[in-house]
Amino acid sequence: MDNRDILFASLVGTKVAESIPRFSVIQNELAKHVLPPIPFLPLRNVDKIKKAKSSVTVEELWWHSDSAPKADQQFFPLSFSLTKDGQKYLLPYETMISINGKNQIVKRSVAKGNKLPGTIKERWAQDDYDITITGVLIGDYEIGNIRDCYPWRDFEKLRDFLLKPQAIYVFCEPLRLLGINKIVIEDFSFPFTKGENVQAYEIKAVSDFDYLLVLKLDEK
Repeated sequence: MDNRDILFASLVGTKVAESIPRFSVIQNELAKHVLPPIPFLPLRNVDKIKKAKSSVTVEELWWHSDSAPKADQQFFPLSFSLTKDGQKYLLPYETMISINGKNQIVKRSVAKGNKLPGTIKERWAQDDYDITITGVLIGDYEIGNIRDCYPWRDFEKLRDFLLKPQAIYVFCEPLRLLGINKIVIEDFSFPFTKGENVQAYEIKAVSDFDYLLVLKLDEK
């Protein structure tokens, strides 16, 4: 884990940071650098956030950052959509996606003799995938008033997806390889994030698959 990974973990508030040795020392060191924003995302594309100079002038307080990386500039871009072929919303900076899978197994304990330990597995089925999406939103300006600095446009777009009472279509290669095309949001958070133009988020969701529960009479 390099310095950028450590800084990113600290920003988004994941448990990764807690496992880093001498974490309190790192946190104290980070606290000394409120300005400028920290180059933190371990992205494939080039870091486009401008660095502050040793002496900051009034004009430099309004630096404008370049646009967010496009899909072809991210290694695993993630997009949301409300319909299968509808308009997609590309999460502006590459996210960290964790996927956990498990099986549902029906076990029965029977008397089998001392030479046959364990239980009888009568039936098993695949359970939902648990998906955790951790990312960050970045505003255009590093310092200024809230409408100029805070990434409220992307915040509102993401909020609209999170609050929709329906499954969301997702487009991301690791999810596609597992057959996951839709997810259902269970929980989400926007933790405190250092930097006036930075907002971290964490989304917890489960996979959703289409099942044919009603059969017609002529179907076998």
